[in-house]
Amino acid sequence: MSQAKVLIVEDSASLALGYAAQLEDAGHEVSLCETLAEARRALASDQFHVVLLDLQLPDGDGLTLFSALPEGAYRPAVIVVTADGSLNRAITAMRLGAYDFLVKPVSGTRLLNTVGNAAEQSGDAEPATASALPRQEGQADNFYGFIGRSPAMQAVYRTIESVADSKATVFVTGESGTGKEVAAEAIHMASKRRSGPFVAINCGAIPENLLESELFGHVKGAFTGAVENRIGAAKAADGGTLFLDEICEMDLKLQVKLLRFLQTGMIQRVGSSAAEPVNVRIVCATNRNPEGEVAEGRFREDLYYRLNVIPIALPPLRDRGDDIALIATSLAERIAADERRPITGFSKVSEAFLQQHSWPGNVRELQNALRRAIITGNSSKVELSGIARPAPRAAAVSTLATIAPTESAETPVVQATQNAETADFSGMTLEQVERLAIEQAIARTSGNIVQAARGLGVSPSTIYRKLERWGG
Repeated sequence: MSQAKVLIVEDSASLALGYAAQLEDAGHEVSLCETLAEARRALASDQFHVVLLDLQLPDGDGLTLFSALPEGAYRPAVIVVTADGSLNRAITAMRLGAYDFLVKPVSGTRLLNTVGNAAEQSGDAEPATASALPRQEGQADNFYGFIGRSPAMQAVYRTIESVADSKATVFVTGESGTGKEVAAEAIHMASKRRSGPFVAINCGAIPENLLESELFGHVKGAFTGAVENRIGAAKAADGGTLFLDEICEMDLKLQVKLLRFLQTGMIQRVGSSAAEPVNVRIVCATNRNPEGEVAEGRFREDLYYRLNVIPIALPPLRDRGDDIALIATSLAERIAADERRPITGFSKVSEAFLQQHSWPGNVRELQNALRRAIITGNSSKVELSGIARPAPRAAAVSTLATIAPTESAETPVVQATQNAETADFSGMTLEQVERLAIEQAIARTSGNIVQAARGLGVSPSTIYRKLERWGG
């Protein structure tokens, strides 16, 4: 949209006039209000695309203005302007439906970019309805890649639908294997950004010294190996959604730069002095406890509050009841087709096993278990009860250092070194030794991948990636 009607609700005349001058120079039509009462009258008598709202007003709390906003196609996008000390209230505004928030002092570029993007959303007369999107009508068991109809998942679906068209950042939490990237893609596909790119970057799978370049890009010659310009994930997602997986594994120094990007909407490539505007929706995820990471000083508190505007907690598979059978059936059919193995369903024992097993690795563990059962099975019925992960060879296990689940990440290395003279690793590669250590940890925790990962001092996703590579 080239022009928008903007209502500025700000009691500071100097700030209001400054915002108005910049917006009018950009071609927008601006109206000014100093109080809530004036803003309510303006909203009742005219239609606006965007409301620029200060929270501290002479006659009350700016948050109360949300109740005066018109509903339906003529509801304006609200951009909250706040001081650093009011971030918690700005986040409350986002949950009430605000499009975005700006922290004072507001740069001209950030103001114009945010108002322009909000105006485009507000001016889109085509609402994002379920019938216009890839969700299949009449199939309540499916939702943008998710399978299941349990109450816990229905709550997740409702949240995704309600926040899809907001620009507010979404923080997805859940155990490894619960479908956090599926949730991010669902948010993207349910939004008006679905025609734009969806770019995912795993913050835990990229070395720290390369993550900034992967995220923000670099210019040729910025560092050894930078033989050409690269735009980075943020720029590649321009106009769409950027998914930051395993966000809690990001280095603290890079967290500062990510916070700056979120505040300004501008990126700066490694080796460049020029800033570039980027219009992306941020969705992030972690299988850790983010509050615990903040408390331990491994994750910035200000970045956490900036990201955790819309929290979505994915339930573990063991808490999803009949969804387990639905997911297992769908996965089994897909795997059987891939492997060209005919199946006619599950044995009675396997049906019971599906509900009784705790599935600590969630959907990823279920998928791996089904693949093993289908590939190794000799019946048309899927047999799951006999496919528990085998314990490592007894002779090899006895030579490995004992790793206690509560020990630190450095302890296994120290113990392995101390026992190196007595351990029989002759003829084994480093990968084979690593595999034995992982299998021992899994066996010791009775197949609980999360506990095994904790004992080894690694992320559960690391173990799952290795098991998938090994075909386990």
